[in-house]
Amino acid sequence: MSEQEKTTQVEKKKGHSWNHYFKIGLTVFLTVAASITFFFVLFRWDAISSVIKTIIKSAEPIIIGLALAYLLMPVKDFIEKPVLKFLLSKKIKEEKAKIWARAISITGALIFLFIIIAILIAMMVPALVTSVVGLFDTMPGYIESFVVWIQEIGLGDSTFAAFVGNAMTTITAEVENWAKTELLPLAQQYIAQITSGVFSVVKTVLNFIIGIIVVVYVMSIQEVLVGQTKKIIYALFPAKTGNIIIDTVRKSNKIFGGFVIGKIIDSAIIGVIAYIGCLLMKTPSAFLVAFIVGVTNVIPFFGPFIGAIPSILLVLIQSPIHGLYLAIFILILQQVDGNIIGPKILGDTTGLSSFWVLTSILIAGGLFGFFGMLLGVPVFAVIYYILQQVITHRMEKKNLSTNTQEYVELISIDEKTQEMKYNKET
Repeated sequence: MSEQEKTTQVEKKKGHSWNHYFKIGLTVFLTVAASITFFFVLFRWDAISSVIKTIIKSAEPIIIGLALAYLLMPVKDFIEKPVLKFLLSKKIKEEKAKIWARAISITGALIFLFIIIAILIAMMVPALVTSVVGLFDTMPGYIESFVVWIQEIGLGDSTFAAFVGNAMTTITAEVENWAKTELLPLAQQYIAQITSGVFSVVKTVLNFIIGIIVVVYVMSIQEVLVGQTKKIIYALFPAKTGNIIIDTVRKSNKIFGGFVIGKIIDSAIIGVIAYIGCLLMKTPSAFLVAFIVGVTNVIPFFGPFIGAIPSILLVLIQSPIHGLYLAIFILILQQVDGNIIGPKILGDTTGLSSFWVLTSILIAGGLFGFFGMLLGVPVFAVIYYILQQVITHRMEKKNLSTNTQEYVELISIDEKTQEMKYNKET
């Protein structure tokens, strides 16, 4: 071997050695930096969460726009395909036809959104106002009827019934007296709050308008955004890792899309059924009750029970017997939705068992409130899917079975042969 070849090999070894030490040093640095960051976040969480909330609040129009674009994308695609086909059949150039089809489909999606909003406002606002105003107008009479009902069923002579009746009558009188003598004089003190509320409403409207602009922008360049995202992923990661990320995002989109849209449809169906049922039972404030039941039904598992409590109390005050009927009706409706309607609409989009659904709602609801309860299930389903894929990959790499049932009665795995051993007695 010549001196030049020996020198080259020595240089290569030195290069590999430096490269090895560099990787070790980089790993140690990143580990220490991650640990310091973790403890900093842990001990400064209040300040960090405040900054995050400020950023989220500032980005509220963008978030609204992205959410609306995500929900309206199926509508846009549904319109765009036949329109593009029609324009191409009219011998219009493909590039121009695509531009016109995209513009028409985005316009159609926005019209669809405004129609839905208009229908909801036309249906909800008058009925809600009528129900609430009527409820306040007739509240004293309902209180008296409730007290009479208690007496008629045999509890009128009991101390408890008398206490309840007197308390409810006293509370009603006090509320009426407070409204007449104190509420109006205190009106001036609430001017600032009312002004703040007006500004809040105006800000919400402006955020919605900006969100609509974001919807148009996102829908018009959706292919470019998708392409840019994939380009960044493959630039930062190896092809194998990039493929895994793209597949995970695609699966996450399927889970979220199926869950959110399916749950909206499911809740709308439940709201309509509840309204029809309340009309048939002649339930007081039927529309208000159906609206509460339908809206709270978007929360998985706990939704029907959350909506049932205020609805039953609302009807119970007006008519105790109808409150009992409503409780039975909601219980039956929840069972029908949970076992028939919900599974038919949602299918297996989440892939979670009832235990994990319950766990995800409790944890996400405790951390993020209503939106946590609403989106906790699909988010947890995505995390569950990622962990499932990682575990499956690791098991296949070790030449082990990925069938969960094969591990139920497992005693041990042979360290050399990887043979799965079971208890012979079982």
